[in-house]
Amino acid sequence: MVNPQTHTDMPLSSGTNTQDVIIDVRGLTNRFGTQTVHDKLDLQVRKGEILGVVGGSGTGKSVLLRSIVGLQHAAAGDIRVFGQNLSTLPPQERSRYERRFGVLFQRGALFSSLTVLENIALPLIEYGGVTAAQARQLATIKLALAGLPSDAGDKYPASLSGGMVKRAALARALALDPDILFLDEPTAGLDPIGAAAFDRLIITLRDALGLTVFLVTHDLDTLYAICDRVAVLSAKRVLIVADINTVAAAQDPWVHDYFQGPRGRAASKTALSQQEKN
Repeated sequence: MVNPQTHTDMPLSSGTNTQDVIIDVRGLTNRFGTQTVHDKLDLQVRKGEILGVVGGSGTGKSVLLRSIVGLQHAAAGDIRVFGQNLSTLPPQERSRYERRFGVLFQRGALFSSLTVLENIALPLIEYGGVTAAQARQLATIKLALAGLPSDAGDKYPASLSGGMVKRAALARALALDPDILFLDEPTAGLDPIGAAAFDRLIITLRDALGLTVFLVTHDLDTLYAICDRVAVLSAKRVLIVADINTVAAAQDPWVHDYFQGPRGRAASKTALSQQEKN
């Protein structure tokens, strides 16, 4: 595993090929009026990994995700995805790269006036260059990939449980066969059994489809269960990014309270027990 990387200096760890870096954030600054959320933030995401992003309230976890996918215009800094600074590309070429993103927003963000199948088919019709009939057929496959029964496709979001909404939103995020999956609090609001099932699904999809996963979460069970590395946002930058055991041992008050508190100890114990069973 890599050594911790502090917010003041974030070189690639020894033995890491620069070609393995699929997202490279350098000197990112985000401001909202007079409030600075990120100040010269650096972070690198490796191809094929599941990176968990955590931090206290107001540290800009979702803002960082939105900056990478192009929904938030940064005040300064450089964001390269697939080796390209997408903000400098002509719109048509930029769109071609952005189609390689799949995004699951907080609370799903499904269109309430469309059925689940119509929600999934929409990006296929708009950007996939397929007919409505073809899009519906492909959407059915994505529905199954997300672990939903076929009859869920004809339902509207309002009639779905919280877990089904998350899976429907995941199916839509997978519609265009992305290379990078961005997940914003995917298990928030789910019961422990539903959250664990969703975690297992993400691992399965990553391994089967060769995805890179950028995961914003506060769920300690998720961090221990599926993340290859964890990045902690603090003081407007990345405090540390490393394997979870290294991060949990970091000498920082927030990190200590978060990972060494009762919930953190329970999550660590559960993960260790699961490893022993495997």
